[in-house]
Amino acid sequence: EDELSRSSHSNPGKSLVNGIKANPASNSPKSNLPVPMGPPVYVDLAYIPNHCSGKNTDLEFFKRVRASYYVVSGNDAANGEPSRAVLDALLEGKSQWGENLQVTLIPTHDTEVTREWYQQTHEKQQELNIMVLASSSTVVMQDESFPACKIEF
Repeated sequence: EDELSRSSHSNPGKSLVNGIKANPASNSPKSNLPVPMGPPVYVDLAYIPNHCSGKNTDLEFFKRVRASYYVVSGNDAANGEPSRAVLDALLEGKSQWGENLQVTLIPTHDTEVTREWYQQTHEKQQELNIMVLASSSTVVMQDESFPACKIEF
């Protein structure tokens, strides 16, 4: 932390990204900085970053982050959330795993994008052992209610 702090004070226009000095304009995940290769990471539950927006998530995410459950929270069509390209990247990434692990996709909103993607890619989902979880449960808190899913590990 001290080294990072000194680096930031002595070089105010620079910061560290993955231990590499970079200027703030190159801090985006899709910048040209080399991403160190390594084995995939296996997790039980992964939240697809940035409300499933294509701005921060692509095929590489699904090739490297292998989850039993992925949460898709996007509900803003004007901003491309959720992104059809990201949902397609899930299929492509999963097809490259080389193992047929069960994957469950948990959408937090019923959107046109997720419905169309589900209908148009249903056969591919079955081939890849991907299940889309729907819920008829509702949580009621104070003056609002919203759909909910129960996940057990």
